Amino acid sequence: QVQLLESGGGLVQPGDSLRLSCETSGFTVDNYGIGWFRQAPGKEREGVLCISPRDGNTYYADSVKGRFTIARDNAKNTLYLQMNSLQPEDTAVYYCATGGADRCVSYEYIYWGQGTQVTVSS
Repeated sequence: QVQLLESGGGLVQPGDSLRLSCETSGFTVDNYGIGWFRQAPGKEREGVLCISPRDGNTYYADSVKGRFTIARDNAKNTLYLQMNSLQPEDTAVYYCATGGADRCVSYEYIYWGQGTQVTVSS
């Protein structure tokens, strides 16, 4: 059974850093890929950072390049989204997802976590 569980969200100030965790089970990231998405109120869910199952390359949304990175702890089946220099526009519910998609678009992902809220505000 595929499961994803996000954690680590919270309220931070502009310029702060935050690390989100995505604990996975029931699948192999190398085979099915992984994506981090976010959805702000009134906006569509957007791909933030995705690892392709086809070639292992990582896609970054332009808005997070140079600020967000991904790390993996294979022993814990956990992936981490390190977010630096956070800005108010990064405020959203953040989700991790999987399902074999090669593109970083939400409708191509099958399995989703429940999400974790990130709020950036002074």
